[in-house]
Amino acid sequence: MTRWLRRSLNRKLSFFLLISILLPLLSLGFFSYTTASKLTEEKTKQSGLSSLRQIETNLEFIVKDIENMSIFLIGNKEVQQYLSNKGDNALKQTLMIEFLSNLVYSKSYISDITIYPKYQSHPVSNTTILQSGLSDITEKFPDYFDTNPRWWSSVYENRTISGITRVISLVRPVRNMFTFEQIGMLVMSLNEQSVLRILKQSGSGGEDYTMLVDSQGRILSSGAPEPMNGYIQDFLPDLDPFTETTGSFNYDKAASKKTILYLTIPDVNWTLVRVIPYAEYSSQNRYVLALTAVSVGISGVLIAFLVVFFVKQVTRPLLMLTYFLKDAHPEEPIRPYPVESMDEVGQLVRSYNKLGGRIDRLTEQVKHNESLKKEADMLALQAQINPHFLYNTLSSIHWMALMNQDMKTADMVGSLSDFLRFSLNKGAPYCPVSQEITHARHYANIQSIRYPDKFEIHFFVDPAMNDNLMLKLLLQPLIENSLIHGILKKDGKGIIHIHAVRNKTTMTFVVDDTGIGMPPDKLREIIGLLNPSNPDDRDAIAHGSYGLRNVHQRLLLHYGNEAGLKIESTENFGTRITFTLPLLEEDQS
Repeated sequence: MTRWLRRSLNRKLSFFLLISILLPLLSLGFFSYTTASKLTEEKTKQSGLSSLRQIETNLEFIVKDIENMSIFLIGNKEVQQYLSNKGDNALKQTLMIEFLSNLVYSKSYISDITIYPKYQSHPVSNTTILQSGLSDITEKFPDYFDTNPRWWSSVYENRTISGITRVISLVRPVRNMFTFEQIGMLVMSLNEQSVLRILKQSGSGGEDYTMLVDSQGRILSSGAPEPMNGYIQDFLPDLDPFTETTGSFNYDKAASKKTILYLTIPDVNWTLVRVIPYAEYSSQNRYVLALTAVSVGISGVLIAFLVVFFVKQVTRPLLMLTYFLKDAHPEEPIRPYPVESMDEVGQLVRSYNKLGGRIDRLTEQVKHNESLKKEADMLALQAQINPHFLYNTLSSIHWMALMNQDMKTADMVGSLSDFLRFSLNKGAPYCPVSQEITHARHYANIQSIRYPDKFEIHFFVDPAMNDNLMLKLLLQPLIENSLIHGILKKDGKGIIHIHAVRNKTTMTFVVDDTGIGMPPDKLREIIGLLNPSNPDDRDAIAHGSYGLRNVHQRLLLHYGNEAGLKIESTENFGTRITFTLPLLEEDQS
């Protein structure tokens, strides 16, 4: 894959552009799908809570109506008189049944109204109840009605002449209006089927359902497809308790994930619970996922086509230039390539044409310079035909100075003669350390005569390294640099120390002076001029560091990057220059 990409700029551009565009596109599609899924879930929850509030309103209306009717009945004059009389009265009992029947006639959600007299043997009701499953709350809590005016029962069954009816009853004690003595018990039963119709009317037509639960967690009515009797924990195990009056949470402890919405009816402490299977979301989420995938897929195909098309348009001139350069012969002049555009590629072609012309001119110039170089080499060869003539002349001057007893002149001329003889040295680039030290001493002797009482120079050389070979003419330029730029610019007499030490595989040379030194900015500037990447020697000449640059470059050329000059300098205290040379293999034995 990597090799396939490297072989074509068109492929690389197309690949990286597709990656840089498709990755954000896929991320955007994933983000859109996730956001849409969350919005779908939130919308379903809001819709479910809205349905619960509508159910709450309907149930509150029914509950309030039953409670208001119960208050009307316990305060009704006929009811009070009927319950206050002791002994059975068939006529009054018949009239009371008719009264209750007329009262219930317009209330379809009321299953029955039953009054249990304290002083009579038969209860009265609008319907005949053969068997009632209503429990007596006072059996468990004898003083319940002393602190509570009413009690709503759980769901139970009444067997009547019409069949079995599931009801939820409101039970209230009936007391005498004057003595407050309990004279009977009023039971008003809410038909569970009426509650069930209200619960089912709010359904969305899917698998969700709503149930009504009392404060103990017993299911009063449920709109689930299958009957649900008992406690809510029997059908939703480990269900967290409802801590707020309304809310929602995800229930995923069973085999399938569900969302639970709940809303409490405060007057009766009933709770409406709506169960929404996660499949309700999944169906909508699958549609959103399919729509997102189709959109991203179409966009990806369109983007891929456009990227490949535009990349080909952009790289076509470069491809043509590549074929043009392949056909070019290196020995022939570079032909100009026609410019077809004004963009960056066109500018590249123009630069290529200019470069071709420049290369042709440089080729001609190199040929001309080579001819000049050969001519200069011939002149230099002629100038070096008889170098001993210079030595003989200097020897004659030396003997004449001795005859005239001019010892300083004789010493200076003798040192100069030896200095020049070593510098020429028949072109050999290397010499023993002892010869390099002797050459440096000759130079120091000449300068001490020229500048009397201006400096002292001391040599400290390890005798074990005298016969080791080194690149010649390294110390003299460094001593000259210390003398001219350090010692002579200082008031008074200066000292130059030359140290040469042999290690196991290297030789280290140090030229240390007590001159004026350099400030940090000047030192950084000098070190920068030694950089081989600066090909112009005019800056080094202008700053008086041409000798240092020459030595530094020769060291790098012959010994590598580790052998360059190391310069340390402190203003008003002096300068130290160090370099280290590797020993040749024959010198290490």
